[in-house]
Amino acid sequence: MRADFNRPAMTSKNYHWRIAGFYFFYYAFVGMFAPYWSLYLKSLHFDAIEIGILMSIQPVMRMVAPGIWGWLADHTGRSRDVVVTAATLSALFYLGVFATTSFWGLFLVLALMSFFWTASMPLVEATTLTYLGKNTAHYGRLRSWGSIGFIVAVVGLGYAFDYIAIAWLLWAGLVCEIGILVFARQMPKTEVIAHHTDSQPIRQIVLQPRVLALFGACFLMSVAHGPYYTFFSIYLVEHGYAKSAVGGLWALGVICEIGVFFLMPALVRRLGFVRILLFSLGAAVLRFLLIGWAVDWVVLILFAQMLHALTFGAYHASSLGLVHQFFQGRHQGRGQALFGSVSYGAGGVLGGLVSGPIWQHWGATALYSFSASAALLGFILMWWKLRRLASGQVSTPQV
Repeated sequence: MRADFNRPAMTSKNYHWRIAGFYFFYYAFVGMFAPYWSLYLKSLHFDAIEIGILMSIQPVMRMVAPGIWGWLADHTGRSRDVVVTAATLSALFYLGVFATTSFWGLFLVLALMSFFWTASMPLVEATTLTYLGKNTAHYGRLRSWGSIGFIVAVVGLGYAFDYIAIAWLLWAGLVCEIGILVFARQMPKTEVIAHHTDSQPIRQIVLQPRVLALFGACFLMSVAHGPYYTFFSIYLVEHGYAKSAVGGLWALGVICEIGVFFLMPALVRRLGFVRILLFSLGAAVLRFLLIGWAVDWVVLILFAQMLHALTFGAYHASSLGLVHQFFQGRHQGRGQALFGSVSYGAGGVLGGLVSGPIWQHWGATALYSFSASAALLGFILMWWKLRRLASGQVSTPQV
């Protein structure tokens, strides 16, 4: 069944809370994992390189798994069943974190859990955009529930860990996994609308210069964020920030992200997706320079976190909007999966893996300068290859 905002309000509302619930728990898991999992690993006395490797497992699986699951969903036409299966197996393998604290034990558990956990989101993104129909600029309003889930997790756990052991983090992750599974079972079935590109091999779409440029710029944006997700919390704690303050800083970024999600329809009307992406990449350069060089200036770190509105919120919504335009019909699921694999997957892997050695040998300032350089390269690539699309070669969705 396909629904959009032009259909009766009852239908839209019915599926709105189901999709919103999935986003809430999925990103609550991210709010548990991204800021605090490295602190948990440090409590087990792993060194910087070991932490970098373990924190890179999820991006590795984002690179490998979504393509497999996207192909399966597109060829079977049973996307919701694939999402439910992935959520079930992810929750099952997550239980392994309670059974081991060894490096190789956690490596195996995180690899198995992440293979299934990363499978569902590209399919849910495709479902959401199909559900919205021509109103894809409203994506941010649904996705904002994920940001709310992230805030609940990151703020609640940040304050909790000032009083309780970091090992309680494992139970918070289990709650999130159960929530993901519950709402995965409530996702709507959507009808894929036939498109004239259906008969084309997907590689023919991927090899278009505009698609390669988009994927390349987004890959570099994820490389830039690898050090942020791997070491930002440790970096702040080592500079005297309380864990509650760390949680508050993460939450500030996501609060600003929610604001920009609600502004996206107006921003898309005025600027278009390509210009928004260029602003996002430029903001990332400034943000990572501030993090690397001004960590002891609280006001500047607060400003850097506010830039998360652009470097993730606006970036994520506009990049997904472009992917949805480039990959139509039966290619939607695999298009989103390929995008996730190349950007958040391969880019996150590279960013995470280089973080450990740079951090260990040259320090945090060099690490976040590297992040700024990666974002700058993404900006240059985007401006060079896609600037003409900002003048109207890519149609703007109805809002």
